[in-house]
Amino acid sequence: MFPIFERMPLNPKLHHIIIGEIKKLLGKKSEEPLSRYQMAKGTLVAKRVLWNAIRNALLITVGISSAAFGLEGFLIPNGLIDGGVTGISLLTSRATGISLPILLVLINLPFVLMGWRQISSMFAIKSIISIAVLAIVIATVHFPIITNDKLLVGVFGGFFLGAGIGLTIRGGGVIDGTEILAIGLSRKRSLSVGDFILIFNILIFSVAAYLLSIEVALYSILTYLAASKTIDFILEGIEEFTSVTIISPHSKEIAQMIKEKMRRGLTVYSGKRGYGRSGENPNPTDIIFTIVTRLEITRLTGEIEKIDPNAFIVMQSIKDTRGGMVRKKPHNHD
Repeated sequence: MFPIFERMPLNPKLHHIIIGEIKKLLGKKSEEPLSRYQMAKGTLVAKRVLWNAIRNALLITVGISSAAFGLEGFLIPNGLIDGGVTGISLLTSRATGISLPILLVLINLPFVLMGWRQISSMFAIKSIISIAVLAIVIATVHFPIITNDKLLVGVFGGFFLGAGIGLTIRGGGVIDGTEILAIGLSRKRSLSVGDFILIFNILIFSVAAYLLSIEVALYSILTYLAASKTIDFILEGIEEFTSVTIISPHSKEIAQMIKEKMRRGLTVYSGKRGYGRSGENPNPTDIIFTIVTRLEITRLTGEIEKIDPNAFIVMQSIKDTRGGMVRKKPHNHD
Protein backbone atom coordinates (compact mmCIF):
# COMPACT_ATOMS: atom_id res chain seq x y z
CA MET A 1 0.00 0.00 0.00
CA PHE A 2 1.26 3.52 -0.80
CA PRO A 3 2.02 5.70 2.25
CA ILE A 4 -0.53 8.35 1.30
CA PHE A 5 -3.36 5.85 1.64
CA GLU A 6 -2.13 4.12 4.79
CA ARG A 7 -4.00 6.61 6.96
CA MET A 8 -7.12 6.59 4.77
CA PRO A 9 -9.71 3.85 5.45
CA LEU A 10 -10.83 3.41 1.82
CA ASN A 11 -12.90 0.53 0.55
CA PRO A 12 -11.35 -1.43 -2.36
CA LYS A 13 -13.68 0.02 -5.03
CA LEU A 14 -12.97 3.65 -4.06
CA HIS A 15 -9.24 2.90 -3.84
CA HIS A 16 -9.33 1.40 -7.35
CA ILE A 17 -11.17 4.47 -8.72
CA ILE A 18 -8.64 6.89 -7.16
CA ILE A 19 -5.68 4.92 -8.53
CA GLY A 20 -7.33 4.87 -11.97
CA GLU A 21 -7.88 8.64 -11.97
CA ILE A 22 -4.27 9.28 -10.92
CA LYS A 23 -3.07 7.08 -13.79
CA LYS A 24 -5.21 9.10 -16.21
CA LEU A 25 -3.72 12.36 -14.93
CA LEU A 26 -0.22 10.95 -15.44
CA GLY A 27 -1.05 9.51 -18.86
CA LYS A 28 -0.45 5.93 -17.72
CA LYS A 29 -2.23 2.81 -18.95
CA SER A 30 -4.68 1.21 -16.55
CA GLU A 31 -2.64 -2.00 -16.19
CA GLU A 32 0.67 -0.13 -15.73
CA PRO A 33 1.91 -0.10 -12.08
CA LEU A 34 2.85 3.16 -10.33
CA SER A 35 6.02 3.79 -8.35
CA ARG A 36 5.99 5.69 -5.07
CA TYR A 37 7.31 8.79 -6.84
CA GLN A 38 4.63 8.58 -9.54
CA MET A 39 1.97 8.07 -6.90
CA ALA A 40 3.12 11.13 -4.95
CA LYS A 41 3.31 13.22 -8.13
CA GLY A 42 -0.12 12.04 -9.23
CA THR A 43 -1.60 12.90 -5.85
CA LEU A 44 -0.20 16.45 -6.05
CA VAL A 45 -1.59 16.85 -9.56
CA ALA A 46 -4.98 15.54 -8.40
CA LYS A 47 -5.00 18.06 -5.54
CA ARG A 48 -4.29 20.92 -7.95
CA VAL A 49 -7.03 19.72 -10.31
CA LEU A 50 -9.48 19.50 -7.39
CA TRP A 51 -8.51 22.95 -6.11
CA ASN A 52 -8.93 24.48 -9.58
CA ALA A 53 -12.35 22.85 -9.91
CA ILE A 54 -13.46 24.19 -6.50
CA ARG A 55 -12.10 27.67 -7.27
CA ASN A 56 -13.83 27.78 -10.67
CA ALA A 57 -17.11 26.56 -9.14
CA LEU A 58 -16.93 29.32 -6.50
CA LEU A 59 -16.17 31.98 -9.13
CA ILE A 60 -19.10 30.86 -11.27
CA THR A 61 -21.44 30.70 -8.24
CA VAL A 62 -20.53 34.22 -7.10
CA GLY A 63 -20.76 35.42 -10.72
CA ILE A 64 -24.27 34.03 -11.16
CA SER A 65 -25.38 35.58 -7.86
CA SER A 66 -23.96 38.98 -8.83
CA ALA A 67 -25.55 38.92 -12.30
CA ALA A 68 -28.93 37.87 -10.87
CA PHE A 69 -28.76 40.67 -8.28
CA GLY A 70 -27.92 43.23 -10.97
CA LEU A 71 -30.85 42.11 -13.10
CA GLU A 72 -33.46 41.62 -10.36
CA GLY A 73 -32.43 44.45 -8.04
CA PHE A 74 -31.75 47.13 -10.67
CA LEU A 75 -32.41 46.54 -14.37
CA ILE A 76 -35.64 44.52 -14.65
CA PRO A 77 -37.79 46.62 -12.24
CA ASN A 78 -36.71 49.85 -13.96
CA GLY A 79 -37.05 48.64 -17.54
CA LEU A 80 -33.40 49.05 -18.57
CA ILE A 81 -31.44 46.61 -20.71
CA ASP A 82 -27.80 45.70 -21.27
CA GLY A 83 -25.89 44.86 -24.43
CA GLY A 84 -25.18 41.39 -25.78
CA VAL A 85 -27.40 38.34 -25.50
CA THR A 86 -28.62 39.48 -22.07
CA GLY A 87 -29.82 42.73 -23.66
CA ILE A 88 -31.60 40.85 -26.45
CA SER A 89 -33.31 38.65 -23.84
CA LEU A 90 -34.42 41.66 -21.76
CA LEU A 91 -35.66 43.52 -24.85
CA THR A 92 -37.52 40.51 -26.22
CA SER A 93 -39.10 39.83 -22.82
CA ARG A 94 -40.39 43.40 -22.60
CA ALA A 95 -41.69 43.38 -26.17
CA THR A 96 -43.36 39.94 -26.12
CA GLY A 97 -44.03 39.17 -22.47
CA ILE A 98 -42.13 35.86 -22.66
CA SER A 99 -40.43 34.89 -19.41
CA LEU A 100 -36.87 36.22 -19.18
CA PRO A 101 -35.37 32.98 -17.74
CA ILE A 102 -36.67 31.02 -20.74
CA LEU A 103 -35.28 33.57 -23.19
CA LEU A 104 -31.86 33.59 -21.51
CA VAL A 105 -31.52 29.85 -22.08
CA LEU A 106 -33.01 29.73 -25.59
CA ILE A 107 -31.10 32.70 -27.05
CA ASN A 108 -27.77 31.69 -25.48
CA LEU A 109 -28.05 28.05 -26.56
CA PRO A 110 -26.82 28.50 -30.20
CA PHE A 111 -23.79 30.47 -28.97
CA VAL A 112 -22.94 27.78 -26.42
CA LEU A 113 -23.06 25.15 -29.16
CA MET A 114 -20.70 27.35 -31.18
CA GLY A 115 -18.40 27.46 -28.15
CA TRP A 116 -18.48 23.65 -28.03
CA ARG A 117 -16.89 23.55 -31.50
CA GLN A 118 -14.57 26.56 -31.19
CA ILE A 119 -13.29 26.31 -27.60
CA SER A 120 -13.98 23.01 -25.81
CA SER A 121 -16.75 20.70 -24.66
CA MET A 122 -15.96 21.43 -20.99
CA PHE A 123 -16.29 25.16 -21.62
CA ALA A 124 -19.69 24.60 -23.27
CA ILE A 125 -20.89 22.35 -20.41
CA LYS A 126 -19.85 24.92 -17.79
CA SER A 127 -21.55 27.68 -19.78
CA ILE A 128 -24.89 25.93 -20.29
CA ILE A 129 -25.00 24.95 -16.60
CA SER A 130 -24.17 28.57 -15.60
CA ILE A 131 -26.87 29.99 -17.88
CA ALA A 132 -29.45 27.45 -16.67
CA VAL A 133 -28.65 28.19 -13.01
CA LEU A 134 -28.87 31.95 -13.67
CA ALA A 135 -32.30 31.43 -15.25
CA ILE A 136 -33.45 29.35 -12.26
CA VAL A 137 -32.19 31.96 -9.77
CA ILE A 138 -33.99 34.78 -11.62
CA ALA A 139 -37.19 32.72 -11.71
CA THR A 140 -37.16 31.62 -8.07
CA VAL A 141 -35.12 34.14 -6.04
CA HIS A 142 -36.53 37.66 -5.79
CA PHE A 143 -34.05 40.34 -4.76
CA PRO A 144 -35.33 43.63 -3.29
CA ILE A 145 -35.52 46.67 -5.57
CA ILE A 146 -32.57 48.83 -4.54
CA THR A 147 -33.41 52.16 -6.21
CA ASN A 148 -35.57 53.76 -8.89
CA ASP A 149 -33.05 56.43 -9.81
CA LYS A 150 -32.24 55.72 -13.45
CA LEU A 151 -28.65 56.97 -13.18
CA LEU A 152 -27.88 54.75 -10.17
CA VAL A 153 -29.67 51.84 -11.82
CA GLY A 154 -27.56 52.22 -14.97
CA VAL A 155 -24.25 52.45 -13.11
CA PHE A 156 -24.74 49.85 -10.38
CA GLY A 157 -26.94 47.51 -12.40
CA GLY A 158 -24.20 47.43 -15.02
CA PHE A 159 -21.55 46.99 -12.33
CA PHE A 160 -23.16 43.91 -10.74
CA LEU A 161 -24.09 42.39 -14.09
CA GLY A 162 -20.58 42.98 -15.45
CA ALA A 163 -19.04 41.54 -12.28
CA GLY A 164 -21.17 38.43 -12.74
CA ILE A 165 -20.14 37.99 -16.37
CA GLY A 166 -16.46 38.61 -15.55
CA LEU A 167 -16.35 36.20 -12.61
CA THR A 168 -18.04 33.50 -14.67
CA ILE A 169 -15.43 33.90 -17.41
CA ARG A 170 -12.69 33.65 -14.77
CA GLY A 171 -14.33 30.39 -13.70
CA GLY A 172 -14.11 29.00 -17.24
CA GLY A 173 -17.64 29.62 -18.55
CA VAL A 174 -19.96 32.36 -19.80
CA ILE A 175 -23.48 33.58 -19.03
CA ASP A 176 -23.63 35.79 -22.14
CA GLY A 177 -22.75 34.24 -25.49
CA THR A 178 -21.94 37.46 -27.38
CA GLU A 179 -18.18 37.02 -27.25
CA ILE A 180 -18.38 33.45 -28.56
CA LEU A 181 -20.31 34.74 -31.58
CA ALA A 182 -17.86 37.62 -32.09
CA ILE A 183 -14.81 35.34 -31.95
CA GLY A 184 -16.39 32.98 -34.46
CA LEU A 185 -17.40 35.70 -36.92
CA SER A 186 -14.10 37.59 -36.69
CA ARG A 187 -12.31 34.53 -38.07
CA LYS A 188 -14.41 34.73 -41.23
CA ARG A 189 -14.42 38.51 -41.69
CA SER A 190 -11.86 41.32 -41.65
CA LEU A 191 -13.36 43.02 -38.57
CA SER A 192 -11.91 42.43 -35.11
CA VAL A 193 -13.77 40.86 -32.18
CA GLY A 194 -14.22 44.29 -30.57
CA ASP A 195 -15.70 45.70 -33.79
CA PHE A 196 -18.29 42.93 -33.94
CA ILE A 197 -19.32 43.44 -30.32
CA LEU A 198 -19.64 47.21 -30.91
CA ILE A 199 -21.79 46.78 -34.05
CA PHE A 200 -23.88 44.10 -32.32
CA ASN A 201 -24.67 46.39 -29.39
CA ILE A 202 -25.36 49.44 -31.56
CA LEU A 203 -28.10 47.41 -33.27
CA ILE A 204 -29.55 46.35 -29.90
CA PHE A 205 -29.70 49.90 -28.52
CA SER A 206 -31.13 51.24 -31.79
CA VAL A 207 -33.98 48.74 -31.55
CA ALA A 208 -34.44 49.66 -27.87
CA ALA A 209 -34.72 53.36 -28.79
CA TYR A 210 -37.40 52.50 -31.37
CA LEU A 211 -39.43 50.02 -29.28
CA LEU A 212 -39.04 51.59 -25.84
CA SER A 213 -37.77 55.17 -25.85
CA ILE A 214 -34.61 57.16 -26.52
CA GLU A 215 -34.26 57.86 -22.79
CA VAL A 216 -34.35 54.14 -21.94
CA ALA A 217 -31.82 53.44 -24.70
CA LEU A 218 -29.43 56.11 -23.38
CA TYR A 219 -29.58 54.80 -19.81
CA SER A 220 -29.13 51.27 -21.19
CA ILE A 221 -25.96 52.40 -22.99
CA LEU A 222 -24.73 53.66 -19.61
CA THR A 223 -25.51 50.23 -18.17
CA TYR A 224 -23.54 48.56 -20.95
CA LEU A 225 -20.52 50.84 -20.45
CA ALA A 226 -20.50 50.18 -16.70
CA ALA A 227 -20.79 46.43 -17.29
CA SER A 228 -18.03 46.30 -19.94
CA LYS A 229 -15.59 48.31 -17.80
CA THR A 230 -16.30 46.06 -14.82
CA ILE A 231 -15.66 42.96 -16.94
CA ASP A 232 -12.33 44.41 -18.10
CA PHE A 233 -11.37 45.20 -14.52
CA ILE A 234 -12.19 41.71 -13.22
CA LEU A 235 -10.33 40.08 -16.06
CA GLU A 236 -7.31 42.30 -15.26
CA GLY A 237 -7.32 43.99 -18.60
CA ILE A 238 -7.30 40.76 -20.64
CA GLU A 239 -8.48 41.53 -24.17
CA GLU A 240 -9.96 39.19 -26.77
CA PHE A 241 -6.58 37.59 -27.46
CA THR A 242 -3.73 37.11 -25.01
CA SER A 243 -0.14 36.25 -25.88
CA VAL A 244 1.48 33.88 -23.41
CA THR A 245 5.23 33.35 -22.95
CA ILE A 246 6.27 30.32 -20.89
CA ILE A 247 9.74 29.51 -19.53
CA SER A 248 10.11 26.13 -17.87
CA PRO A 249 12.55 23.20 -17.72
CA HIS A 250 9.55 21.10 -18.80
CA SER A 251 9.11 23.00 -22.07
CA LYS A 252 8.70 19.86 -24.19
CA GLU A 253 5.79 18.57 -22.09
CA ILE A 254 4.15 22.00 -22.04
CA ALA A 255 4.53 22.38 -25.82
CA GLN A 256 2.99 18.94 -26.33
CA MET A 257 0.07 19.88 -24.07
CA ILE A 258 -0.58 23.12 -25.99
CA LYS A 259 -0.58 21.24 -29.30
CA GLU A 260 -2.63 18.21 -28.22
CA LYS A 261 -4.95 19.44 -25.44
CA MET A 262 -5.34 23.14 -26.27
CA ARG A 263 -4.97 22.50 -30.03
CA ARG A 264 -3.17 25.81 -30.42
CA GLY A 265 -0.19 26.80 -32.51
CA LEU A 266 3.02 27.82 -30.77
CA THR A 267 6.55 29.07 -31.38
CA VAL A 268 9.62 27.79 -29.50
CA TYR A 269 12.57 30.14 -29.08
CA SER A 270 16.06 29.08 -28.07
CA GLY A 271 17.27 31.31 -25.27
CA LYS A 272 19.61 31.56 -22.32
CA ARG A 273 18.72 32.00 -18.70
CA GLY A 274 19.97 35.19 -17.10
CA TYR A 275 19.67 36.04 -13.43
CA GLY A 276 17.07 34.29 -11.28
CA ARG A 277 16.42 33.00 -7.77
CA SER A 278 19.58 30.90 -7.78
CA GLY A 279 21.78 33.68 -9.22
CA GLU A 280 23.29 33.59 -12.68
CA ASN A 281 22.34 30.59 -14.79
CA PRO A 282 23.69 30.77 -18.37
CA ASN A 283 22.28 27.38 -19.39
CA PRO A 284 20.25 27.32 -22.63
CA THR A 285 16.48 26.96 -22.37
CA ASP A 286 13.46 26.80 -24.67
CA ILE A 287 10.95 29.65 -24.53
CA ILE A 288 7.36 28.90 -25.61
CA PHE A 289 5.16 31.57 -27.17
CA THR A 290 1.47 31.02 -27.92
CA ILE A 291 -1.76 32.99 -28.35
CA VAL A 292 -5.12 32.05 -26.83
CA THR A 293 -8.48 33.75 -26.33
CA ARG A 294 -9.20 35.15 -22.89
CA LEU A 295 -11.82 32.44 -22.40
CA GLU A 296 -9.03 29.83 -22.48
CA ILE A 297 -6.61 31.49 -20.03
CA THR A 298 -7.95 29.63 -16.98
CA ARG A 299 -7.64 26.27 -18.71
CA LEU A 300 -4.15 26.97 -20.08
CA THR A 301 -2.69 28.07 -16.73
CA GLY A 302 -4.32 25.09 -15.03
CA GLU A 303 -2.75 22.65 -17.51
CA ILE A 304 0.68 24.30 -17.14
CA GLU A 305 0.41 24.09 -13.36
CA LYS A 306 -0.15 20.33 -13.60
CA ILE A 307 3.16 19.95 -15.48
CA ASP A 308 5.27 22.59 -13.71
CA PRO A 309 3.77 24.67 -10.87
CA ASN A 310 6.92 26.84 -10.88
CA ALA A 311 6.81 27.73 -14.59
CA PHE A 312 7.43 31.39 -15.37
CA ILE A 313 4.43 32.70 -17.35
CA VAL A 314 4.07 36.16 -18.90
CA MET A 315 0.73 37.27 -20.40
CA GLN A 316 0.24 40.29 -22.61
CA SER A 317 -2.99 41.73 -23.94
CA ILE A 318 -3.20 42.13 -27.70
CA LYS A 319 -5.99 43.71 -29.71
CA ASP A 320 -6.19 41.21 -32.53
CA THR A 321 -4.12 38.91 -34.73
CA ARG A 322 -3.83 38.15 -38.43
CA GLY A 323 -2.16 35.17 -40.09
CA GLY A 324 -0.50 32.26 -38.36
CA MET A 325 -2.37 29.48 -36.63
CA VAL A 326 -4.41 31.42 -34.06
CA ARG A 327 -7.42 29.28 -34.90
CA LYS A 328 -7.56 25.89 -33.23
CA LYS A 329 -6.22 22.85 -35.03
CA PRO A 330 -9.02 20.49 -36.11
CA HIS A 331 -9.36 17.15 -34.38
CA ASN A 332 -7.83 14.20 -36.21
CA HIS A 333 -10.44 11.65 -37.18
CA ASP A 334 -8.62 8.44 -37.90
